[in-house]
Amino acid sequence: MPHLRARPFAVWLFAACALVAAGCDVPAGSDGGSDGRPGEGPGRRQQELGLSPREELEAGRRAYREVLAEYRGRILPDSAPEVQRVERIVQRLARAAEIEPLQREINLRIRGYTFEWEVRVVRDRQINAFCLPAGKMVVFTGIIPVAQNEAQLAAVLSHEMAHALAHHGSERVARERSGGGILRSLQYDRSQESEADKIGVFLMPFAGYDPEEAVTFWRRMARITGEGGQVPEILSDHPSHATRIKNLAAWAPRARAAKKAYDEGRIAR
Repeated sequence: MPHLRARPFAVWLFAACALVAAGCDVPAGSDGGSDGRPGEGPGRRQQELGLSPREELEAGRRAYREVLAEYRGRILPDSAPEVQRVERIVQRLARAAEIEPLQREINLRIRGYTFEWEVRVVRDRQINAFCLPAGKMVVFTGIIPVAQNEAQLAAVLSHEMAHALAHHGSERVARERSGGGILRSLQYDRSQESEADKIGVFLMPFAGYDPEEAVTFWRRMARITGEGGQVPEILSDHPSHATRIKNLAAWAPRARAAKKAYDEGRIAR
């Protein structure tokens, strides 16, 4: 998503992964981490992973400790309304992610993985949120008023949770090891962002949220941040607002239809 400050995710992630998995080369689908054909990720593309499920969990835990230390003193207490609101949404989305027919629909490979969904809200003006491997999350208070309702905030959180569900951090580790040019790296990052958008919008109706609110939220973000200051999409690690909104508008009805089919028993449970 658009960020008003440099995203700290990669710094914490790779520092943690370097300690957890130094010298390891874990093939995709090893250690029980594949539900489908080896190497096929949620975007139906080949996906090489650099961490086993156990290493991914430890990397997320280690990075999360670094994050909490970095923002010590600005973390809101559990009793704060903002925290309770965010936690409620995360819990609903996490339950949705456990629905096996939904996992098959969006081709999630999570068998053998452990997700420890935990979130901290940090008092900071930046419009940002992120999810580390295995489900540790940070939400900055700047993003909360941008979402006009709970469903729009769910659109943000489901997108970030999707990065963990799709093992995008592990994929980045594998990519860093193999090397590659800047444009190739940016293309992968845009692919990951689009995958997270799609997974997130499918999670929403299964968690009880209208997926159309994701479209509304990103239209609002486009108005707030504007397109004028963005670099061309081919040089950006995120899809343009126009591309993102177009994709979400196409996926939202499909996500709603999938939930309707599930409710009516037309999808094997």
